[in-house]
Amino acid sequence: MRDKYTKTRVPIYFWLPIREVEENAFKQAVNLANLPFAFHHVAIMPDTHSGFGMPIGGILATDGVVIPNAVGVDIGCGMRAFRTTITKQEIIPYLDRILKDILREIPTGFDWYKEEQKHPIFDYAPDLYIVQRHLKRAKQQLGTLGGGNHFIEIQYEVPIDNRSSHKSDKPGETKGSSDKTANSLIWVMLHSGSRNLGRQIADYYYRIARSLLAKRSSKFLSKYPTPELAFLELGTRWGDEYWKAMQFAQEYARANRERMAEKIKQILKRYFPRMKVLEEYDIHHNYAEIENHFGVDVVVHRKGATKAEAGLIGIIPGSMASPSYIVEGFGNEHSFRSCSHGAGRVMGRKEALRRFTVDQVLKDMQAHKVKIAKKNLRDIAEESRFVYKDIDKVMEYQHDLVFVRYKLLPLGVVKG
Repeated sequence: MRDKYTKTRVPIYFWLPIREVEENAFKQAVNLANLPFAFHHVAIMPDTHSGFGMPIGGILATDGVVIPNAVGVDIGCGMRAFRTTITKQEIIPYLDRILKDILREIPTGFDWYKEEQKHPIFDYAPDLYIVQRHLKRAKQQLGTLGGGNHFIEIQYEVPIDNRSSHKSDKPGETKGSSDKTANSLIWVMLHSGSRNLGRQIADYYYRIARSLLAKRSSKFLSKYPTPELAFLELGTRWGDEYWKAMQFAQEYARANRERMAEKIKQILKRYFPRMKVLEEYDIHHNYAEIENHFGVDVVVHRKGATKAEAGLIGIIPGSMASPSYIVEGFGNEHSFRSCSHGAGRVMGRKEALRRFTVDQVLKDMQAHKVKIAKKNLRDIAEESRFVYKDIDKVMEYQHDLVFVRYKLLPLGVVKG
């Protein structure tokens, strides 16, 4: 824990210097800490930046209530990664073809399947209006990537001499005249969530929460930080409905990532029939669940944050030409046993398009020896490494939250 802010109802613990927190994200953290049901403290991760109502990279524990905007619109958005027996030198000759196969066979952006996809999860869809209304499209979107910051990457391991340090070779670079990473094992990492279903659930219950908040007494409303943090009480109709819908969206998001991973494995086995998967992990970073902290059962909201229980494996991705990490949690109670979910943005998408051209981004990726597969390159600057914080610095700031097991560098990226 680096900085502590105490001029609020409960303290705010920051895993980065307060001076580095953008103004609006800081205001949002203060709003969280002034909520009447905020429990113990608020935790802000080093990748934090402004969100809607709650900053991305925030962890909020509450007593008996759930806040839709403290979960986020892409409920269950998260990561999946698997380690293979393929080596870097083996995959290089086939990399272009593999990326094209992935782009062709997994719908990206606004594309999805024409046919409804079958999966056991749909047998357990709750009988709730908003879920049933969007279930048909959800079936067509299962196993699709989406757009924005969602991606699929082919990555390779980088040896880490000192695990207390995250610094090593830059992407695409090797020391000496020969490639010392030639025999490094290949990983596949993908980032996606609950597609349209999660957004519809989030928007629907936020509107309900806001209408219920407006019916509160003027005295309550005068002290309430912002309507963007409108809440639903657990044990009531709307709170329990949202909880069921949210949990279904989380499982849908996990099934979505699993289905894409299955397809990628099939593609890889065309080129490497003997390929095996050595390790595989899947995590959420937009969700809420009931956990015990400081001896009390509370609702823990992680918005752009990852669970980091002691011994639990986590995934912290970079962006296109920057490193990613496979980590193991320390279970630090001060962060509600959480860590960052990535590097964190330093600018919005519109600003990124104004400041960086397609050619600049492509030249940067070429310099780092990273291939890109994307149907339309015009918005590629929105997710370039230029618009994110230095992930190695982010990792240094949270050295007390996670232990680095693998550092991974990208070879190829598929974007929506």
